[in-house]
Amino acid sequence: MSFLQQQNNSKDSIYKVVTLAGLLYQIHYRIRKLMINIRKGRTGKQKISLHLGRLLLNTLYKTMKRRDFLASSALIGAGIPLGLAPVGLTSCSGKENSSVPQRSPEELGMYSFVDIAPDGKPLKAALVGCGDRGTGAAVQFLQSGPNVSIVALVDVLADRMNGCREILKERNNVVNDENCFLGFDAYRKVMNMNDVDVVLLCTPTHFRPEQFKAAIDAGKHVFMEKPCAVDPVGIRTVIAASKVANSKGLTVITGNQRRHRRDYWEALVQVRNGIIGDLVSGTAHWDQGAWWNKRKRPEWSDMEYCIRNWFNIKWLSGDHILDQAIHNIDITTWFMDDRPVNAVGFGGRAQRLTGDIYDFFSVDYTYGNNKRMLATARQIDGCDGNVSEQVYGAKGVALLNDRNDIKIVDYNGNVLWQYDYASKPVKDPYIQEHIHLVESIRLNKKINQAEDLAYSTQIAIMGREAAYTGKPISWDEIMASSLRYGPETYAMGPLPDYHEGVAPVPGKAPAAPM
Repeated sequence: MSFLQQQNNSKDSIYKVVTLAGLLYQIHYRIRKLMINIRKGRTGKQKISLHLGRLLLNTLYKTMKRRDFLASSALIGAGIPLGLAPVGLTSCSGKENSSVPQRSPEELGMYSFVDIAPDGKPLKAALVGCGDRGTGAAVQFLQSGPNVSIVALVDVLADRMNGCREILKERNNVVNDENCFLGFDAYRKVMNMNDVDVVLLCTPTHFRPEQFKAAIDAGKHVFMEKPCAVDPVGIRTVIAASKVANSKGLTVITGNQRRHRRDYWEALVQVRNGIIGDLVSGTAHWDQGAWWNKRKRPEWSDMEYCIRNWFNIKWLSGDHILDQAIHNIDITTWFMDDRPVNAVGFGGRAQRLTGDIYDFFSVDYTYGNNKRMLATARQIDGCDGNVSEQVYGAKGVALLNDRNDIKIVDYNGNVLWQYDYASKPVKDPYIQEHIHLVESIRLNKKINQAEDLAYSTQIAIMGREAAYTGKPISWDEIMASSLRYGPETYAMGPLPDYHEGVAPVPGKAPAAPM
């Protein structure tokens, strides 16, 4: 067997292991819930064995019923848990210790927050997706530290690529003609370039999962914009590829830039160390005015129109609860260190001029032990604005935002902790995330944020589908779902399944009036 065959077999084995892990998901999850109840004294010791037996038998039965479906549908990695630490019993009495062990920022994984990435061997990057966000990411990569460059560009629109090239040229970064590739499959060409170390994935979200998988299979470090997928099929592709990235020692930094702000990290350390006690709920808000949109021009095909207006197109962006509110949902998920059991929600389309997505969402997520999270997202002019997160504990609340005003207060309004912006100013997180990317690669401090982003994105997808359908959606349902948005093949031409202005409508029409 050749070395290449061994490598391919190893990679295939990892994807198969990720698939198999999904079969253990419900057992893991239900036993974890039982352990929490035992730990809190809610389950008598005499009932523990009975509960465990029933859980194992019931879950195995349900899981085995789905085995054929999972295999035939290639549901890679369905339902892998969120990477939470196992719950341990603190005493035989079922009572937990009142004091919370204090952990240092380093123990909690806090980044270094240096002002510039360390020098080292040249790092050459390829940019996939040359729109505004992609061009911005490329410039920010160049600002991260010395000896970094953009050597290749990929897009489907020549004017976008040419504009990006000009902006990079103004910053003394020239991309040669032979390294500029156009087309839906052109990203594969940069994956085969031996001198490319890093790939920046900044296309419309729909394309991200397959591009991420290709980059990891090619052994590239990755910067991946948020969100990472628009549907559960894409989420499972990202999770599986993330496992492969870990096995290869690759760095993956994601574009949820609040995780690259020092003020958020220091607030997280305070919460983890018990400043507000046991967490009970959270809120996540991205409520703003109308976002950009484009009218279709006569010379544009359906596909070109959708690509140019991608933010407003459901199959490309996943709706704004993913593209924008993912920031806030991700932070609340990070702080609460948990995932919801189910979600109910509503939303609608009131003022949007183009596309087929909603204007507003409100989703109520339920967690174990009756914890809750409320997530809202709105893009309508003339309405109240609110971009923030709040995490509530038994003793106080963490008030989080990206406006340099993070603090923690008790329920009498007393400030328990406040970030010191005067002595520790927060660096632009759009640059800081690329500093962390380069630093991770050069110092061999491996960071892989892909799986965290995948689960946060899945929580947003769960809420979106609850609003679209008007029905409760469970975590198990969304993790096992075969839902996929978008065409099966890509070409500049008609899209018969796309309908401009037609957004999802929940429920059914009432009976005719009497």
